[in-house]
Amino acid sequence: MSAHIHLTPLHDISAADAAAWHQVVTASMAHDLPGVPTPGPEQIHAQLTKPTLNSHRLTWLATGATGSPVGVAGLRLFTSPGRDHLAELELHVAPAHRRLGTGSLLLSEVVAACLAQDRRSLIVEAAADSPGEAFCEKRNFRQALALNHLILRLDHLDEATVSQVAEAEHPGYRLTGWTGTVPDDLAAAFATAKNAMNDMPVGDLDYGTENWDADRVRAMAQVIADRGDTLLTLAAVHDGGAMAGYTEILLPRGTAPRAQQYDTAVVPAHRGRGLGLWLKTAMVRRLRAQHPGVVEIETDNAEDNVHMLAVNHRLGFRSYRRTREFQLDVSAV
Repeated sequence: MSAHIHLTPLHDISAADAAAWHQVVTASMAHDLPGVPTPGPEQIHAQLTKPTLNSHRLTWLATGATGSPVGVAGLRLFTSPGRDHLAELELHVAPAHRRLGTGSLLLSEVVAACLAQDRRSLIVEAAADSPGEAFCEKRNFRQALALNHLILRLDHLDEATVSQVAEAEHPGYRLTGWTGTVPDDLAAAFATAKNAMNDMPVGDLDYGTENWDADRVRAMAQVIADRGDTLLTLAAVHDGGAMAGYTEILLPRGTAPRAQQYDTAVVPAHRGRGLGLWLKTAMVRRLRAQHPGVVEIETDNAEDNVHMLAVNHRLGFRSYRRTREFQLDVSAV
């Protein structure tokens, strides 16, 4: 049946290409992830056409015998030192066209591209107990990390907990925040704090390391702004000038009611003081005051990241789905 499928590498992506991609992704997510908001057409167009940070993207569109879109694959190839062995896959097949060889054809193209780009590891995320998980297991991917996705409903907060945490004293620390690009006087300290994420639990993923400096944190903010999203950051700064920790929230373009938690990290020398919970609680207050259209926040944590899970549960996050990160040893294919 796969003989009736035509694969097209996408280079200069047109509005029609982006619309076809959106059609497949929407159908796939509605089937596999009921209740999870699907990206809008503008988000998809920005994802496909705007630059990414320290990486580049390859994309393919699969069409059926009538020319209708039936599958898509996006491959992000990381380029920074410490991660230039790694590629990340997004693959969707419309439910009505599954089990016809489309996914296998797309994966073959992706693996060939990884080999051509000298990548040893390919990672992909799939919902637990989903068709995507079964697809990975049948094609020699191994499960490398289990993730717990949680939701915080801002109208279900325990106000007593929010007040208690937000108003607790943290001698020697102050909170500061910004939207978009970090202020110049904090850029170097922020980059140092970002490097604290390198010890986050990643299971058995061959994830590499990310090295941040002031230029890179500015570039990250620009990438997010260019695709139309808004990045909010709150940081805890020590009296000595070091940034002790930070938390980031992404607001998707438009008026999406669900915000996405990006990084939350506390630098090792400042852990054990409740700064993570303090930062996240202050961010909740900021969202409610400045962005009343946001009604919930989604985050995910490795299932063995017991500390951050405890922080999130204390604030009121509740589990609502699980995903798995799978990894393919490309050199062994």
